Amino acid sequence: MKRNRPLSKEARTLVQTLADTPLEWRYGYDLLKATGLKSGTLYPILMRLADRGLLEAKWLEAETLGRPQRHAYKLTPAGCSLAAQLTSASAPDEVILGGQPA
Repeated sequence: MKRNRPLSKEARTLVQTLADTPLEWRYGYDLLKATGLKSGTLYPILMRLADRGLLEAKWLEAETLGRPQRHAYKLTPAGCSLAAQLTSASAPDEVILGGQPA
């Protein structure tokens, strides 16, 4: 059973960072640097947002021969809509992860 809950400050930061370049695939390490979040915070948020259809995730081939594939992320149309809500919301805590305020 999925729960609707307010986005954490960290999740809002991540969504807004991804919204800066909505068509670009971003790697986890890039998102760590851009948001200042720690990996133990970032990756669970990425998984949660992907589970809710707000993020698309895929494996991308390495740019250098001999390097492993890397997981990359970008916002879905629903994620872009959420980012727009965050930008326009007078009280960001009112934006709920499931889409409907409680």
